[in-house]
Amino acid sequence: MAAEPNAIVGQSGGPTCVINQSLVGVIEAVRDMGGVGTLLGAVHGVRGVIDEKFIPLDSLDGGTLERIAETPSAALGSTRDKPDAAYCEKIFRVCEKRNVRYFFYIGGNDSADTARIVNDLAKKAGYELRVVHIPKTIDNDLRTTDHCPGYGSAARFVACALMGDDRDNASIPGVKIDVIMGRHAGWLTAATALGRQDEADGPHLIYLPERPVAEDQLVADVDAVLKKHGRCVVAASEGITAPDGQAWAQKITETQERDAHGNIQLSGSGALGDYIAGLVKGKLKAKRVRADTLGYMQRSFAGFASAVDQKEARLAGRMAVQYAMADDVDGSVAFERTGNGDKYGIRCFRTDLANVARETKDLPDAFIAANGHDVTKAFIEYAMPLTGGLPKIAKLF
Repeated sequence: MAAEPNAIVGQSGGPTCVINQSLVGVIEAVRDMGGVGTLLGAVHGVRGVIDEKFIPLDSLDGGTLERIAETPSAALGSTRDKPDAAYCEKIFRVCEKRNVRYFFYIGGNDSADTARIVNDLAKKAGYELRVVHIPKTIDNDLRTTDHCPGYGSAARFVACALMGDDRDNASIPGVKIDVIMGRHAGWLTAATALGRQDEADGPHLIYLPERPVAEDQLVADVDAVLKKHGRCVVAASEGITAPDGQAWAQKITETQERDAHGNIQLSGSGALGDYIAGLVKGKLKAKRVRADTLGYMQRSFAGFASAVDQKEARLAGRMAVQYAMADDVDGSVAFERTGNGDKYGIRCFRTDLANVARETKDLPDAFIAANGHDVTKAFIEYAMPLTGGLPKIAKLF
């Protein structure tokens, strides 16, 4: 009798608060389905595959799995490797060598592209390999799906962070700039608006990559808010651009560190926030101007995950196994919204890997206010259910 086939699961890209929920969903579903010899956890994603550095995941008890599920960041370790065809050929050869017939990859659009290439190689070789991509990204910028696991928790974090920061700013008035993750898409920066309870609450200005802004315009906007409220809280995406299309961060310095994809490091530096603060202070002669870059804590803040996000991320992992092992198909797990508000709900569906690979999805025009520096009610209605709910605060003045 032939040996039972093996399976690989790996994690890739920037971690999230709920990426391990998807991992545990895969582990549980493979165990429930049966028919797999060993489920191999690839240490540091595809890098672990080609180095054949695996952790067997079959014998973990339920208590351990639950603790892993609720732990932020990637339990197996992640990678920023962006595999080309030659790299993917090595991945495929390891799958052949190890009798791997199921490959589950948790990640963003680049991970979906890796899955697509490996899947194509297997088809060309006539090797039966089911490849399923499991979405994750706090950027919420994957195509086809309504939203991405990881976004709801990060949105909850930035919304609550800005709620607190706004109260701090109201206590000791001045100008506060908060820089939020989002290189090309403003989904997460937009979520800072979710904690506002009335018109006076910050953030009073929200700057997104989708709407270029000139330095003089930003300063004028801040000045107008100061005259109206006597204080101003600004939420700016790390990827905001000038009208000429160049990122503000790139204009500030051309010598910043770049990652494996050639991108300038944004979240690990406070340069943009400090630059905006200096600009405002210099041109408006404002006395109290401060800046914070929320940085990497936005994606892995322990104990703060959205309950909705946790549940959906776990479901995405389980559905990936369903598609691969029961339905015998490749693809990517996606969400379709079935209701909103009190009737919020989703259903999962499978989409082709090519529909998710490489390309990203901007914040749509319908979610951006006409003035270019705020969000619409439609965005609030879209994003609020994903947070699992936010705290209510009170004011004396």
